[in-house]
Amino acid sequence: MLDAIRMPEWDNRYYSFNSKWAENEQMASMRNGQGDGWYCGFGLSGAFLKGFDHESEMSPWSMEITKVWPGVLDAVPDAFKSFATEPAFSMEDTTFCMWRGIQDAQWNAGKVSFPAGDDPDGSEWMLSILDGNPNTYKSWAEDYYERPVSLPAVQQIYEHAPLTAELVQALSATVEFEALLADALEIGYSVVNS
Repeated sequence: MLDAIRMPEWDNRYYSFNSKWAENEQMASMRNGQGDGWYCGFGLSGAFLKGFDHESEMSPWSMEITKVWPGVLDAVPDAFKSFATEPAFSMEDTTFCMWRGIQDAQWNAGKVSFPAGDDPDGSEWMLSILDGNPNTYKSWAEDYYERPVSLPAVQQIYEHAPLTAELVQALSATVEFEALLADALEIGYSVVNS
């Protein structure tokens, strides 16, 4: 919802979420416009997350024969096959993958022998925004959008406060509340009608 407010044009959004992506499925994504991104599908089986950092040591494009790094996709359970074969996820462009079944106590991943280097699959920098800390988003958004961001307003979104015209105004003076209603519906974010 924060990125929908900060960037009204969906094609230019860094982060997005679709609560009605498919029957019994939702999808979150990150796309930086330079080829890097991740997709996280949520379904009846649990959550499936795949990411791609085109400059990482584990990029399929950095190998002599273009292929996903050994082990990254080898152990994906059949329960997540619909996500692992989803054309929109571009699985041939994968540097990290993890999943968490509905009964799992933790996230799982394949057995991977990582190459030397910091963040060899790109997952650390790409998933750092998911730490649950509003300050992390504020810092990122101010750097990316090159505009100040109200921390109290970001905190309200993190707490899932219903969207109001005042909250939208606190996050972006140029976006009309009514223009966000379709996005809020797609995202599944609650709205207080003014």
